[in-house]
Amino acid sequence: MSQAREKKRQVQKFLGKVEIVIDRCKGCGFCVEFCPTAALELSSHFNVKGYHPPRVVDPDFCSGCGLCGLYCPDFAIYGHRVGPNPHFKKEGATTQGTNPEVESKETKR
Repeated sequence: MSQAREKKRQVQKFLGKVEIVIDRCKGCGFCVEFCPTAALELSSHFNVKGYHPPRVVDPDFCSGCGLCGLYCPDFAIYGHRVGPNPHFKKEGATTQGTNPEVESKETKR
């Protein structure tokens, strides 16, 4: 895997879900190419048309942005957000999800 693709693979703030209509896919690879989080790759399996449809590499990588569906010429894939990702850790956030610096500035006003 290339370094640029490896950099894109991070646990995302939101959980996404990708729905793939395998029999409709023509294996063009647009969804894989334009996925900003590298959550997709072309599978080694063939569909009924003889093409390699995409597959989700790891569900934690998908943010549910929907770009896969926007670029698919055959409407064979779409993504959507399902909620916040419990595995996402933001620097500076407390367990309540607030930044203590912001809270102290707001209370001083």
